[in-house]
Amino acid sequence: MKKRGLVESFNYAIEGLIHALKSQRNMRIHFAVGVGVIILAIYLNLERTDLILLLSAITLVFIAEMFNTAIELSVDIFTKEFHHLAKMAKDIAAACVFITVVYAVIVGYLVFFKSTEMLKLSDGLLKIRQSPWHTSFITLILIFALVVALKTFFHKGTPLRGGMPSGHAALGFSIWTITIFLTNNIILVILVFIMAALLAKSRIKKGLHDFWEVLIGSIIGVLITTLAFQLLYH
Repeated sequence: MKKRGLVESFNYAIEGLIHALKSQRNMRIHFAVGVGVIILAIYLNLERTDLILLLSAITLVFIAEMFNTAIELSVDIFTKEFHHLAKMAKDIAAACVFITVVYAVIVGYLVFFKSTEMLKLSDGLLKIRQSPWHTSFITLILIFALVVALKTFFHKGTPLRGGMPSGHAALGFSIWTITIFLTNNIILVILVFIMAALLAKSRIKKGLHDFWEVLIGSIIGVLITTLAFQLLYH
């Protein structure tokens, strides 16, 4: 096999990056978000360490997405027909991307909202108790994780579509409950409730969930959010 020159190797690498950006919608989304985050970090004049953390997290997402694309193309070379092992290989590769995206989101959240007092556990807990942003973020993450766990347990639907309970209803009514805790504006509370109810109804209308899946999701959203704000926010 003919050895590639250094310039030729760089050309192939750049062509691979361009192909990933052109052919993969998620890659374009990651790229746009990454560029936006870096511009915001520079605008806010973040410390060098924080910039390195953000760049590392964004780079990991890009690498994971390109590995995912490479694995999908490699699997498609060997089979165009459905095979559970081929599906599992693609799902595991996609899970790697998901994990890196979650990591990047957490890094971004900690970098943009951190303070030196958070380095101490007691001060950090106090900071969370005093911050509606921290409490809301933690609550929504907990609800998302619980919904995915319950769907896995009931073996119905997919983590983000269909199944017991409805994740959309859970998150919608969680946001409504957050609104109750954070504002005394009754009009705003009513409007958010209507939006949550319409979101829940749309899941039934589209045939993605039945009434009980939406109802259980709504109850989970309200209960988990209420519990989180009672324990974490003062």
